[in-house]
Amino acid sequence: MTDFQEMDRRGLVLVGCGRMGGAMLRGWLARGLEPGAVTVIDPKLGSDWADKGLRVNAPLPDDPAVLVLAVKPQMMADALGELPDLRDTLVISVAAGTTIASFENAFPDSPVIRVMPNTPAAIGQGISAMIGNAAATPAHLDLAEALMRAVGRVVRLQSEDQMDAVTGLSGSGPAYVFHLIETMAAAGEAQGLPAELALELARMTVAGAGALAVDADEDPGVLRENVTSPGGTTAAGLKMLMDAETGLPPLMLRTVAAATARGRELGAAK
Repeated sequence: MTDFQEMDRRGLVLVGCGRMGGAMLRGWLARGLEPGAVTVIDPKLGSDWADKGLRVNAPLPDDPAVLVLAVKPQMMADALGELPDLRDTLVISVAAGTTIASFENAFPDSPVIRVMPNTPAAIGQGISAMIGNAAATPAHLDLAEALMRAVGRVVRLQSEDQMDAVTGLSGSGPAYVFHLIETMAAAGEAQGLPAELALELARMTVAGAGALAVDADEDPGVLRENVTSPGGTTAAGLKMLMDAETGLPPLMLRTVAAATARGRELGAAK
């Protein structure tokens, strides 16, 4: 892949190779990034990465093309303190709550791109939102997008202020969906279904509806209307779910608002 040629030549450094970092690395290697061009910094690297041709916990290249920070936010300060000065390296962070300004303090004058992926990236079905600093050129943004496309779709933000809302919606969103599956299964069980059957029905209903929403040309509201017969069973259920005071709309507003507010708090505390 031509997007990776500069990294093959100068190297890519991945700090943190847990669930998210590992998913990205698998995607990059599958798309042609040379294993020998990758330096992985992770003292707890899993044994499944052995004998892959990677440079593991080795000295960093003098001038790597890209540095990807994929550690947990609470570990970021320690990770940054162990890194050398970088001159012409694109810095990409996938850590929630750590602002671009934090990285600009650590890497003055470096192009920095902040990315918020979500956990479906682990199976290549994620959605990542990204924003760069003033030093990040269109070429830098294109390179970051090429890297993140290895684990799903990518959108670009207009300002970093939008990142907290992204975190509250798509970053935290998979947990909301998992809880929806839990509650749907419990509701089915309450209506007399065996627990395992109710869970399977709930899982596949959410998975199938999500896939249909992604692939269809229609707005989700149109899809909902298409499967809702007047006076039918779906309409009866939606009457409860769409109640303006007790239903899903006000609950989801409060849910995303709470997660967004917490993201702002975490960012301000750094």
